[in-house]
Amino acid sequence: MSKAREKEELDPSRAPAHVAVIMDGNRRWARAKGLPAAAGHAEGARSLKAVVAAARDAGVKVLTVYAFSTENWARPKLEVRAIMSLLCRALREYAKEMKEKGVLLRFSGRLDEMPAAVRKQAEETMRLLEGGRGITLNIALNYGGRREIVDAVNSLPAGKSGPVTEEDISRGLYTWPLPDPDLLIRTSGEMRISNFLLWQTAYSEFYVTDTLWPDFKGPELRKALLDYQRRDRRKGT
Repeated sequence: MSKAREKEELDPSRAPAHVAVIMDGNRRWARAKGLPAAAGHAEGARSLKAVVAAARDAGVKVLTVYAFSTENWARPKLEVRAIMSLLCRALREYAKEMKEKGVLLRFSGRLDEMPAAVRKQAEETMRLLEGGRGITLNIALNYGGRREIVDAVNSLPAGKSGPVTEEDISRGLYTWPLPDPDLLIRTSGEMRISNFLLWQTAYSEFYVTDTLWPDFKGPELRKALLDYQRRDRRKGT
């Protein structure tokens, strides 16, 4: 990287309003260190805490993170239980700090299908963080992009007159009324979207890094935001 780029400053006026992140690499990070997968997920939770704070300070208004997909249920049962336990613990432990930073919490996905303890903790934390104005943290939980679109179509009023519009679909998505992501970040170097925000990322800028999610913290987010602000977004025009 040139010295000029090393000194480049983030421009709040060019910050993406909505950043989405595919948090990938927890298990590889753990394997590389000879640790159980749960250790990777735990460090990944600490990365999320750091990234929420850095995103807020950079002027990002919404941060959506892919925490648990509909496909993740196929992972070993012990690992799934560890993820659920970690999620509940992280929500409890970070709630006070999130409130102090003005974080508004919401979830996208079929939360009603999650274990009762997870639903209860999620609902309690959302209530505690109501009114946050610093940044919206949207956690995609039990989320699948194709399922989301199917659910949006099925939510259309029976007997609707006229053709279905893009706005009709958008209003039925789990993420409504959040704006579509300006920037989609994927960690760990994988070049795929993994059934995440298929409708919403139609015009998003993509940023892929080889950094594994547990190592992706504030400085790595800064690199992604600097890369974004250098781009000329055309949105298909």
